[in-house]
Amino acid sequence: MKKQTLGFWDIWNMSFGFLGIQFGFALQGAFMSRIFQTLGASKEEIPLLWIAAPLTGLIVQPIIGYLSDRTWHTRFGRRRPYFLIGAVLSSIALFFVPHSPYLWVAVGFLWILDASINISMEPFRALVADKLPDHQRSYGFVTQTLIIGIGTWAASNLPWLVSQLGVSDVAGPNIVPMSVKVAFAVGAFVFLFSILYTVFTTTEYPPEDIESFKEKNKSTRLLPELWENIIHMPSTMAKLGVVQFFSWFAFFTMWSMANPALTEHTYQAPAPFEANFDFNDEVSAALFNAQNTAFQKASNLVGSKMGVYGLSSMVFALLLTFYTARYTVNRKYLHMGSLFIGGIGFLAMYYFPDPAYLGLWFAFVGIAWGSILSMPYAMLSSAVDPDKMGITMGIFNMFIVIPQIVAALGGVIFFQNLLGEESIYAMVVAGISLLLSAAATLLVTEQKAIRYQQN
Repeated sequence: MKKQTLGFWDIWNMSFGFLGIQFGFALQGAFMSRIFQTLGASKEEIPLLWIAAPLTGLIVQPIIGYLSDRTWHTRFGRRRPYFLIGAVLSSIALFFVPHSPYLWVAVGFLWILDASINISMEPFRALVADKLPDHQRSYGFVTQTLIIGIGTWAASNLPWLVSQLGVSDVAGPNIVPMSVKVAFAVGAFVFLFSILYTVFTTTEYPPEDIESFKEKNKSTRLLPELWENIIHMPSTMAKLGVVQFFSWFAFFTMWSMANPALTEHTYQAPAPFEANFDFNDEVSAALFNAQNTAFQKASNLVGSKMGVYGLSSMVFALLLTFYTARYTVNRKYLHMGSLFIGGIGFLAMYYFPDPAYLGLWFAFVGIAWGSILSMPYAMLSSAVDPDKMGITMGIFNMFIVIPQIVAALGGVIFFQNLLGEESIYAMVVAGISLLLSAAATLLVTEQKAIRYQQN
């Protein structure tokens, strides 16, 4: 099927739902560890508590990719039904997670939230490849990244903004502050609204032969097809998998450990442990309240500074959007350079801990993030069967979740402890991992993946 070249606003509309998806991911990434710490989790427990995120992705994304390849609804098309289902479930989970009364409840909500976000997210990647001709793929994925950057920056600043508007950061032991609860409620609304916008402003190409499409779907089964596609994955996909492994190990480390690392190292305001205080003693109780309030306010600042990586990825993506709309890019070297800059940003958090510089270091990280969300998918989409785009993207996302599972099951803490006991060494581990990812891009040699050539 010859695909129509789309204008900017068509690509914007089909990508706008990612604003809500990124609100969900950014609130989860910036503040889930804070919620865990508030509910009594130790720093060493945090990565394992996060294992819900990659495990749900490992299970959900290939299944949703497979199903969306085989779906055709006369009104909602192929991918949009999954956008809608995921949005409803994600919005419910986002609203309730900061109201968790116990740590195990918060962990359970994380499982629900991440599974629901994945239901919406995976088909969005396939939609770009479905709708756009090959010469617009970089443009499409970069536009998605632009919207993701907006969502990351806005959502990461929500608790700080809500606090500035007068909502309290003060809370008792094992209670999440009202500023966080309000921020998550706003995020739930934005998630649902942005997905609905894409669902009702975007159309999809129907199958060329609907009867043949239905017949083909009857003759295939999920597990055999998954296995067949894994065994016979394109060499470009396998090579990009190595790059993705180190990239996503680094970002999982950031999401799970940035709050304890930076509240301690940069702001000198670690989370107080309830067991260390006697709440029958007024002085001890007052000391806990003072330290807890300092931690909550420092967490607001860490979240706000983390939002800068979304802002810088947005600016980076905006520049790439204008460029790739007119010219081709060398995807390989662009990605390698971006990952290198991000690695330097993580390392600088350890060596230059002044809070005045933290936003700059996250801006460096954002350049890597902007490239991670666009270039690997642009390279991959040029090397796979377009009829299997959904399942291929789902399998490719295994290279995202497997490194996160490795990190959650002890990888982060193991490598951190090789360097020292302080939580800040987790950011050093993230920096080294991104530098290894940059080096691994040299494995990609297929010219069509590196630079699209107009026929």
